[in-house]
Amino acid sequence: MMHLPTVSYHKEEENPLITLNRIEKKYGNVEVLKDISIHINKGEFVSILGPSGCGKSTLFNIVTGLIPQDGGEIKVNGTIGYMQQKDLLLPWKTIMENVALPLILKRVDKKIWEEKVRKYLPIVGLEGYEDKYPSELSGGMKQRASFLRTLMASEDIMLLDEPFASLDSITKGNMQKWLLEMKSKLNNTILLITHDIDEALFLSDRIYVLSSKPAEIKTEMFVGFHQHSKLERLLSPELLKLKEKIIKLL
Repeated sequence: MMHLPTVSYHKEEENPLITLNRIEKKYGNVEVLKDISIHINKGEFVSILGPSGCGKSTLFNIVTGLIPQDGGEIKVNGTIGYMQQKDLLLPWKTIMENVALPLILKRVDKKIWEEKVRKYLPIVGLEGYEDKYPSELSGGMKQRASFLRTLMASEDIMLLDEPFASLDSITKGNMQKWLLEMKSKLNNTILLITHDIDEALFLSDRIYVLSSKPAEIKTEMFVGFHQHSKLERLLSPELLKLKEKIIKLL
């Protein structure tokens, strides 16, 4: 029996912030997503982990309403900011203008958006770079600017689609640590897409492991150890045990 596609948006305060119930998606005769049910509670850091090309980005596009699902129900309680794999900064605009773009598009008064962006620039380590252009920034700094632009779109829920995939391993590690610092300061809700097992285990409170296409949920994994100091996870035996479990699933 086909599940009728519906999307519901609720403004009232309630958990979970995102609920996906039995989501289905096909492109022609190719089944991409099969019976996907997940939930994300307020303040959580949840990762969707799966092999490249399994449909993770398609799932994000459905959550944001960019494409429709073929079956199942989506409920979103709050606004969403979506950070894609590439920074997508406009090269002809300053960092200040790039970060403020969601507010500018909403026709927020310039004085208001300038004040709001300037408040956040020191938090993400970009104070003093507001008049620079993207070409003048390092890869990590561009990702910080992209992250802040996503935050300007929504301070409730952030969807991050493999945001550090294009960075070298050292910069990537530093950005992962930085992301946890931002999460602690902002106390927002993050849903991350990744195919990096170590990244998911390091950053997440919970992980949904997806199969290859058509993507199904193979397991929901709680990462409960070292919750208050995730840096300690990196060398912990618990991480290696969970990593072994995920490798066997994939």
